[in-house]
Amino acid sequence: MCIFLLFLFNPFLHSQEIRSGKSTIFINNQEEEKIEDTTPPQIKIISPLLKEKKEKIKSDKPEITVIGKITDNLSGINRIFINSEKFKLTEDGLFAQDISLEKGENKISIIAIDNNDNYSEESLIVEYMPKFDIITSQLNVSGKYFAILIGIDKYEDPNLMDLDNPVRDAENLYKVLVSDYYFDKENVMLLKNAKRADITNALDMMAEKLTKNDNLLIFYAGHGWWDQEANIGYWLPYDAKLSRKAEWFRNSTLCDYLKEIDSKHTLLIADACFGGAIFKTRSVSMEAPKAIQMLYDLPSRKAMTSGTLTEVPDRSTFVKYLIERLDNNDDKYIASEQLFSSFRIAVINNSDVIPQYGEIKNVGDEGGDFIFIKK
Repeated sequence: MCIFLLFLFNPFLHSQEIRSGKSTIFINNQEEEKIEDTTPPQIKIISPLLKEKKEKIKSDKPEITVIGKITDNLSGINRIFINSEKFKLTEDGLFAQDISLEKGENKISIIAIDNNDNYSEESLIVEYMPKFDIITSQLNVSGKYFAILIGIDKYEDPNLMDLDNPVRDAENLYKVLVSDYYFDKENVMLLKNAKRADITNALDMMAEKLTKNDNLLIFYAGHGWWDQEANIGYWLPYDAKLSRKAEWFRNSTLCDYLKEIDSKHTLLIADACFGGAIFKTRSVSMEAPKAIQMLYDLPSRKAMTSGTLTEVPDRSTFVKYLIERLDNNDDKYIASEQLFSSFRIAVINNSDVIPQYGEIKNVGDEGGDFIFIKK
């Protein structure tokens, strides 16, 4: 006990240094001095890897994962914020956060604050441009792709024979367009066993929604009828009656809509009778276009049909090869003329129909073409 007291009051003990955490306290007999920690935390961004401090990151995906590490050897980290949202670190000081991106430039800010309220900030700029925009900027495409896909294989009138495949054909075309081409789901209307009013309502909606920069594809599979004497073609919707034409959908009505819908390009694909009167010109031997940009720049109103039968076959060779060619296409851009040429002979060789392709007369075609863009 005596030895301990002598140690405490030893007059030769001038100072003692005590280190604790971030600060140093010097005890010098009667006074103590505290040196404050003013060193901010260190933030290191691990991913995405930046070659330079202010490098702009480019992404074609709507989300990016930011991974980093934050250290503070003196007082320790109190809290961090990523784009103003509080975030927790792992025990090793690591963080990983998925950031949703808006089209264009996105600033991602990381702020770290230590236990002495020192803080530091790092930021990076991520430019998000969807793949579609990258591709269409090369082709100078500014509009969107819309579609109305109509499949009718059931009929209210027992005098009209039900079919087995039109709805399935429309569904298969929907799948390939949405998964492989630049047709967003929200811009594609799939009408199964549609009534006449359903078809006209869909066309009305497109007439209101589309701009002069947009593109429209209309597909119909179901019963069709061609009145040779009157030179009029019809689609037969779900509520059509064989004995009355009140609910039949006239080709001339469709042509009126094609004039009204102010699109850049409209392509009609019909697995039903249209007759020769709808075409301004017909092509039976197509050459692949050499200038996709020129074809896209000029407005177009084109159609391809399965032939000139008064009824479509229930199992359509035309639709089978159409979807197969779209599915197996490896080209980034394919014009409707190229597409038709790629399967026309196969349809002729494997069925009793002769597919038709050409410009729809009197609805605004100026020599361009509908361009399918592969994802």
